[in-house]
Amino acid sequence: MAEPGCETSSEECLGTKEPRETEPESPKRKKPRRQCHRRCRRSCSDSFAIYFPRVLKQVDEGLSLSQKAVSIMDSFVKDILERIADEASHLAGSTKCSTITSREIQTAVRLLLPREIGKYAVSEATKAIMRYTFSK
Repeated sequence: MAEPGCETSSEECLGTKEPRETEPESPKRKKPRRQCHRRCRRSCSDSFAIYFPRVLKQVDEGLSLSQKAVSIMDSFVKDILERIADEASHLAGSTKCSTITSREIQTAVRLLLPREIGKYAVSEATKAIMRYTFSK
């Protein structure tokens, strides 16, 4: 591509060589990544981004999140989830049990989250499980 106001060829202006038509394109060209849709489960399974607008809508209709805020929240949720799973795994291992049950998860949440937040998280999770159980 020639610089503005340059009368010579692009090769002379930029000091680069233009590709010839006979050169084949790279066969290992990466395709652009497709945006996630609600229907795709495989590519979106490791992201919680689709749930943040839903929860935010329950709080206030007029609010929205920027992409950077969604990314930060997604990282936060993944980190907390990993910490809870790791702590529950340690609890299950210390009881010589190979199964992580709801009791280990509940104990891990109470250990990891401070004071009232832990109690509130456990009560909200219990309510959610009850709603799910009775809806089936």
